[in-house]
Amino acid sequence: QVQLVESGGGSVQAGGSLRLSCSASGYTASNNCMGWFRQAPGEEREGVAAIYTDGGMPYYADSVKGRFTISQDNAKNTVYLQMNSLKPEDTAMYYCAAGFVDRGLAWSRYEYKYWGQGTQVSVSS
Repeated sequence: QVQLVESGGGSVQAGGSLRLSCSASGYTASNNCMGWFRQAPGEEREGVAAIYTDGGMPYYADSVKGRFTISQDNAKNTVYLQMNSLKPEDTAMYYCAAGFVDRGLAWSRYEYKYWGQGTQVSVSS
């Protein structure tokens, strides 16, 4: 089992920044990828960013490219999502996820086995 705990959400004005953290514990060696997803009310859960634990090019949704950066500290089993130039449309519950994910499918929520409880991000105009 793997437990994921997110932190760092909050309320900001448009143009502001937030940094989300996701701390993983348990049998983390079973996973090769960690990702961030978000879900707004009435919307599907969508992939935002993902990173493979052995490196390589991270995945970013087109809507966040150039604004969000995913990074990881393998020694701490922690993944971060730095979110800059936030927009009202970024408002959502943000979830951390982990799994053994096929290359090229990091965007798909169905690839991830473990999920955190979520942290709310609200961006006002």
